[in-house]
Amino acid sequence: MVRGMLRKLANQSLSVAGKWQQQQLRRLNIHEYQGAELMGKYGINVPKGVAVASLDEVKKSIQEVFPNQSEVVVKSQVLAGGRGLGTFKNGFQGGVHIVKADQAEEIASKMLGQILVTKQTGAQGKVVSKVYLCEKMSLVNEMYFSIILDRATAGPLIIACRKGGTSIEDLAEKFPDMIIKVPIDVFKGISDEDAAKVVDGLAPKVADRNDSIEQVKKLYQLFCESDCTMLEINPLAETSDNKLVAADAKLNFDDNAAYRQKRSFLFATHHKRILVAAAKADLNYIGLDGEIGCMVNGAGLAMATMDIIKLHGGTPANFLDVGGNATENQVVEAFKILTADEKVKAILVNIFGGIMKCDVIASGIVNAAKQVQLKVPVVVRLEGTNVEQGKRILKESGMTLITAEDLDDAAEKAVKALA
Repeated sequence: MVRGMLRKLANQSLSVAGKWQQQQLRRLNIHEYQGAELMGKYGINVPKGVAVASLDEVKKSIQEVFPNQSEVVVKSQVLAGGRGLGTFKNGFQGGVHIVKADQAEEIASKMLGQILVTKQTGAQGKVVSKVYLCEKMSLVNEMYFSIILDRATAGPLIIACRKGGTSIEDLAEKFPDMIIKVPIDVFKGISDEDAAKVVDGLAPKVADRNDSIEQVKKLYQLFCESDCTMLEINPLAETSDNKLVAADAKLNFDDNAAYRQKRSFLFATHHKRILVAAAKADLNYIGLDGEIGCMVNGAGLAMATMDIIKLHGGTPANFLDVGGNATENQVVEAFKILTADEKVKAILVNIFGGIMKCDVIASGIVNAAKQVQLKVPVVVRLEGTNVEQGKRILKESGMTLITAEDLDDAAEKAVKALA
């Protein structure tokens, strides 16, 4: 949600983010419920809520946490925006629902363990492992608030809009005059005047002005002290009891600050830790929900590999692209990442050697086998530069590998290896 809008709002600052993405650098981001917990510790107003991972937990939470609530909000927890307008692959519409308290368990059953597809997840979607049960608040106004790092001003930039919700990108295009940007001097910190400018841009209707200024200052304090690279609240809402509340938030953290932000990085899921490891090895990794781990070179070949795996009745566990200039060490790291995923029941290596040399891949596979206990079958298809040397290295290694002549043969053998 935020990236599309911010690219229009802060051209130069976001051009840096674009370069980061091209270089495959990543930043830790956390789930909504984790962000709410962190914000609560800074005195920022957030809705009462609890994250649950099973239907039994849903039932227990409704009874214990929301005993007097007639309605609750059920929110799927995935690291992507656009959840409310998303669609589950089981056909269920929407990743966020306001429901009667006695219906929460039924709605959660259609989300937990299911794959949610939004504008930001791509067609593969993301698995919902938890849902966030929140109190239903009486909102009288919705606004938008974010803090990013701005290249042009060499410091934090606060972006605010008097309107918020799911259509913030459209608002930025249709009503650019509603968007205000307040750069903050990183050495002096946020002043009362800075915070007042933000509040004036938000134009709250019922919330106390002084209280709103304090909330903005607390949000900036959280951003700096937590080493955030982005903090987005959409919507930042006013309630019927005249409070300013962070109704939904997204936070990203600088991976380089892991040593001093240990609590925030404890939030990282196993999947996220894999992403961090992939980033350090300069590998392009996307986790999926299948059983066949894929190691390829090139995004197009990766997509084709996943498609043919599906064609033969299998499901890919990931998208792992080692790129065209991978070293032997990167191949070793790629294998470590694949074998760290408990879902992976077989590995398919599909390399077309152009710039990437098949003998480098083969040496990496052999060295990885020495460092990692390979407990799953490995199917290897090599073609292109130094392919004969690569095949010879594999053959002389003494490893038990399944070789394939082409991609179709490799995919078929990988699916059969699951049996």
